[in-house]
Amino acid sequence: MKDSISKVLTLTTLFRSAFVLSLIGVFAFIIDFGYEQSSQIQNFLNAYYLVILFVGIAVTLVRYFTFSKKLSTQVIVFDALSILFTIYVIGIHFFSQEAHRHLSFLYNDNWIKAAILLTFIREFAEQRLNYRRNYLNPAQLFIVSFIGIILFGTLLLKLPNATYDGISFLDALFTSTSAVCVTGLIVVDTGSYFTPFGQHIIVFLIQLGGLGILTFASYFSYFFKGVTSFENQVVLSDMTNSQKIGEVFSTLKRILLITFSIEAIGALIIFSSLDVKHIPEFFDRVFFAVFHAVSAFCNAGFSTLSNGIYDLDYRYNYVMQLTLIGLFVFGGLGFPIVINVIKYLKYKIISPLFLGRTKTTIYKPWVLSLNSRITLITTGSLTAIGTVIFFFNEYNNTLVEHRGLGKFVTAFFGATTPRTAGFNTLDMNQLHFSTLMMIFFLMWVGASPASTGGGIKTSTFAIATLNFFSLAKGKTRIEVYRREIADISVRRAFAIISLSLVVIGFAVISIAAFDPEKTLLSIAFECFSAYSTVGLSLGITATLTAASKGVLIIVMFIGRVSMLTIMIALFRKIKYKDYRYPTEEILMN
Repeated sequence: MKDSISKVLTLTTLFRSAFVLSLIGVFAFIIDFGYEQSSQIQNFLNAYYLVILFVGIAVTLVRYFTFSKKLSTQVIVFDALSILFTIYVIGIHFFSQEAHRHLSFLYNDNWIKAAILLTFIREFAEQRLNYRRNYLNPAQLFIVSFIGIILFGTLLLKLPNATYDGISFLDALFTSTSAVCVTGLIVVDTGSYFTPFGQHIIVFLIQLGGLGILTFASYFSYFFKGVTSFENQVVLSDMTNSQKIGEVFSTLKRILLITFSIEAIGALIIFSSLDVKHIPEFFDRVFFAVFHAVSAFCNAGFSTLSNGIYDLDYRYNYVMQLTLIGLFVFGGLGFPIVINVIKYLKYKIISPLFLGRTKTTIYKPWVLSLNSRITLITTGSLTAIGTVIFFFNEYNNTLVEHRGLGKFVTAFFGATTPRTAGFNTLDMNQLHFSTLMMIFFLMWVGASPASTGGGIKTSTFAIATLNFFSLAKGKTRIEVYRREIADISVRRAFAIISLSLVVIGFAVISIAAFDPEKTLLSIAFECFSAYSTVGLSLGITATLTAASKGVLIIVMFIGRVSMLTIMIALFRKIKYKDYRYPTEEILMN
């Protein structure tokens, strides 16, 4: 008995030590790439990396010889590939004198980083992740996770090697907030101000902000362990909008799979559309494609180009523009919608082919949910109307330089990018005033719920519109597609609309007080863009005072997590009582 207890304690200590070593290793390579190192310190760091990688391999093998629990095939494959990859990296970097000559592709410090990260992910996943509502409710946990990522990103961007000439804390905080909140507003030029290391940090923050750190941490923990607590599932079901608690991790898996698949396809198409003359180096083209694919799918709007997609070398690259549109439209639809649409397509296309379902089938299941129908119709309508208005408004203005199909693609891009994407293919200051007003509206509505975009959301706008028609017809409830909209959804919609106008209004007043020389149009445009996490600007962001930048930081954060979530986190939830007061109507008009 004592021997078994001693063995368990020894193994626990070993596994915890491996996790601590890998965690320190992550910070070590951050310092390694963030600061210039002397040869002595660099040799010490290299030796430490070697120790971590050997420990990671050893601990992984120990698990297989000491654990009686049967691991899943996917975990075994992951571990086998990780060990082979790590051994290969160790052999090339530390024991091969001729590697840098014959294998220059693999003789790169980035592979060391990848091996250390794999080791850290494996050890981190073995730690216990237990969310307790006693400490933080789901809304508070969601907010705290974003604050943590923003502060961590700020410290990373402050590293000397992240920028060419250094950056102030406020500008680093602004950039980190804009990246994590997938906004895209910038106070310094991303392409020329940040080094390749700094740009890697930004795209890393965009990906974390788009999906959420809890999504990654929770799924990897479940991936390796295969089990989790009921409390964890309840909390994650609130964050992923899962209808069933048992489907939480299958939903997380789909989210990650859809995200990385779409981003990979988008990056490949962007890469194939690039001209070698503009970006001669292969790896520079790869990074450019990946950066813009991630930024587009996460609706961030960051670009390594000084003028964005309006850059002279890219403004006529319509293949790239259509790819970006596809990426930020998919990202803005929301994961539940995309999953539901895939399920619907399987039913409509795959079922008749492989299951023999015929057209004479009497029973038609409700595959495409009401939420999906409303979101798709609203998104399609706003996109179509916006494209037509943009096309005719700007035909003889900003679209003059484009020809034929190029005019339509540019108008299509201009109508979809305000839906929180933030990329620009035109000079925003040259747009007609009426076009700017339309962009205001499209920014305010934003993307769809449970997506990487911001705004009040398409479903909120749809419910408010349906409520107008319902009241005009004298109905006491909202009915659509033979379904009744729940009263709580209507109340939530109007709460979101009211809170958005309050936040934007206070932001406009504050910035107008701090920067009185700025025009009301440019201030309002900036505030709508920040709240809806769009990233479009009329060019005043970098010239704002420190106080105004602080206001925009707060507005970007509120826009990403939503004011309603903040209020839910702050106010204590009241239980329903077994009584109701008499009902009275309030005079409205």
